[in-house]
Amino acid sequence: MGSLSFDRVSKQYGQGVRAVPVIAGLDAQIADGEFVVIVGPSGCGKSTLLRMVAGLEDISSGEIQIDGRVINRLEPAQRDIAMVFQNYALYPHMTVFQNMSYGLRIAGFASDEIERRVGHAAQILEISELLARRPRELSGGQRQRVAMGRAIVRKPKVFLFDEPLSNLDARLRAQTRLEIRRLHAQLRTTTLFVTHDQVEAMTLAERMIVMNAGAIEQSGTPESVYERPASLFVASFIGSPPMNLLRNAAGLGAALGAAAPRTVVQGANVVLGVRPEDAVIVDSPPSESLWPFAVEVIEMLGAERLIHGLVGAESFIVRQEASRPAPSAGQRVSLRISPSKLHYFDARTGRRIDNAAP
Repeated sequence: MGSLSFDRVSKQYGQGVRAVPVIAGLDAQIADGEFVVIVGPSGCGKSTLLRMVAGLEDISSGEIQIDGRVINRLEPAQRDIAMVFQNYALYPHMTVFQNMSYGLRIAGFASDEIERRVGHAAQILEISELLARRPRELSGGQRQRVAMGRAIVRKPKVFLFDEPLSNLDARLRAQTRLEIRRLHAQLRTTTLFVTHDQVEAMTLAERMIVMNAGAIEQSGTPESVYERPASLFVASFIGSPPMNLLRNAAGLGAALGAAAPRTVVQGANVVLGVRPEDAVIVDSPPSESLWPFAVEVIEMLGAERLIHGLVGAESFIVRQEASRPAPSAGQRVSLRISPSKLHYFDARTGRRIDNAAP
């Protein structure tokens, strides 16, 4: 196992005035044995960062280190990493055993050591009975486990996962997430996992790094990122449905009442954030402590429902347990929101405003 560090790492395509920056001066530390998920929208630079660690992309400037050794100019085979791709990348003419053992045979391992490593990995992934099959005889989930097995037998210092669950259906994604977590608990190999799916990030990560436009917006545990988003981008990206963001908070006036910080009431350039589950519908008229809410559409999702409507003139979503009485479309109700559940952001910089007490 090994630690992984990024020191002012940059990546650009082209030179001079035609240069296109992708990653600019990124710094990050990943501890030995840590499972870190890099999450962000398409084009934010997360896969490029992973490919630079793997040696599949050149680094424009800065240093990447594994266990204190700079790997910038090392060939991929010299970096002691193993990568699992989105498209499995299995050899169709080889059996599962041959696919998993190929890298070891190329590296010159003895036959008995190859059989031991492949057998151990197959046992961990519960694919021992599949070793004689070829990829076309496997389901998508089984192929992905073979791809993970091929990485495990290498016993690398760092595992790299590049959106490995994107080609699976919803049920298999959930199942494979559990398998990856169980695998990490057993092996404790340093893992860097890239995804655009925030559900994968929240459920898999010990720590998550949220990227936007080639930079780190926020780093922390899934709980801390969800509960205290550092910026408007993080607030809108993490959460399903995302946080409600009221950009005309000052214009709500009495609707905010005692819940609003003085800067909002006075018309400062502040965006107010509320998680959908932190708003409770009550059967009372609006007041200084209750917000007016005009119900528009209701989505039934089994154990819960999403209630879409308006607070003032702005869209707002309430997440409600299905066991609670539901309002009707077109009905005007009130919302109770604890002041401790409100989030404030500077509309100009997009950054979180702390200590915004009334």
